Amino acid sequence: MKGLKTSTICLSCVCLISCLACQDKESDNRSDPQEGFVQLASGKVWYRLTGPNASGIPLIVVHGGPGASHFYLENLERHAVDRPVLLYDQLGCGHSDRPANSAYFTIEYFVEELEAIRKHFNFNEFHLMGQSWGAFLALSYLGRYGVDGLKSLTLSGPLISSDLWLSDQQFWIDQLPVEVKDTIRKYEASGDFASAAYLEAMDFFYRRHLCRLDPWPPALLATFDNMGAEVYRYMWGPSEFTLTGTLKGADVSSVLKNITKPCLITCGEFDEARPETMEIFSAMMLNSRLIVYPNASHAHHLEAESDYLNDLRNFLKEND
Repeated sequence: MKGLKTSTICLSCVCLISCLACQDKESDNRSDPQEGFVQLASGKVWYRLTGPNASGIPLIVVHGGPGASHFYLENLERHAVDRPVLLYDQLGCGHSDRPANSAYFTIEYFVEELEAIRKHFNFNEFHLMGQSWGAFLALSYLGRYGVDGLKSLTLSGPLISSDLWLSDQQFWIDQLPVEVKDTIRKYEASGDFASAAYLEAMDFFYRRHLCRLDPWPPALLATFDNMGAEVYRYMWGPSEFTLTGTLKGADVSSVLKNITKPCLITCGEFDEARPETMEIFSAMMLNSRLIVYPNASHAHHLEAESDYLNDLRNFLKEND
């Protein structure tokens, strides 16, 4: 997912030298989730593998941000009755280490981190799901390592082109009430992203286009509470609408034509990742399907939870 908690914030490849043994929490019941860390040169990366003994092909879940955490995607663990489901926190957020060295906060690093996680569990066949920035990371990973072993790809509310993402946000801003729109424009022009008025306008936007549930689910709030704001600001910037970080100009759409495995793209009717833009990306792929959830937004996997989980379960089973 993209975006930070608006009450406080409007919001050369580094090699991985080693991948050491995990530190699992042993359980007498091996069907219990296995939690631990994968030790990398960058620090410890937390994971939870739910349904380790399930018979289906594993699902690897890549969270958004940059700098978000796994919490808001925990409902995907319900698929563990069918298959192992792996969640992890990228370096700099959640339960993972938070290094002071921003040299690790690169696309290349996070691609290698994902590969280290996959190799750690020896997942030679797997389904891959990325949400928002996680979709950008998943596509970057496939661009680097190819599709061998991939059974299917799911992109939920995906960030694929930062320029088109920003264009989508400007479209939604133009639909806001005049006073909210003018406030956003005013404080973006001045660069005062800490203004209370600006934060209030951002909150208004998020409640339309990030998550339309009221109140927000505890899992989503937990993500914000455990967010790596430093990663977000370094790679993205001060807000969803102002990109000053290292992802400026980032675009992974060239990878789409090379994805021959089945792909499910999902978004909400009012998603930050607009349906019209998702149609463009879906048309660039050889074997894709787009589902748009009515009256939902970026958190459509929570807003339309039952339909989303059912659609994803069917898609994964079709492609086991």
